[in-house]
Amino acid sequence: MARLTALALATLVLLTGLSLSGTPARAQEDAVLLVANPDVTTRRLTRDTTRAIFAMRQRTWPDGQAVRVFVLDNNHPVHARFAKEQLSVYPHQLQLAWDRMVFSGTGQAPNRVRDQEEMRNRVANTPGALGYLEREYLDDSVQVISMD
Repeated sequence: MARLTALALATLVLLTGLSLSGTPARAQEDAVLLVANPDVTTRRLTRDTTRAIFAMRQRTWPDGQAVRVFVLDNNHPVHARFAKEQLSVYPHQLQLAWDRMVFSGTGQAPNRVRDQEEMRNRVANTPGALGYLEREYLDDSVQVISMD
């Protein structure tokens, strides 16, 4: 039994290593990018500011304009990638922060969207909006915000 468990563990480690070996090449093409409404004047955000905005602790853009945050559902793979790769947090950590604010009456959760097409449309048509999209969903209706 112990030998079978050790073999299963070794196989899992090997498969995990193999699946991660392709990540750097895919990372560029599968990047999840910050996108904003075209009327937003801010073009660059720090990771800390972005994290504060998505945690709903910061409610304005650096220039003072109100920010409206849009997110995909917690179990959506693009949301998970965005949270982990861009914000360096897990989706459940964001949810805990949102729940805390809602239940304490000190804030509100971000606006949820069903999919990336709805994300693009809502960001494009909502003044001060911020969200995220995979590169293939980008078009001229939204602008990409770079992150330091």
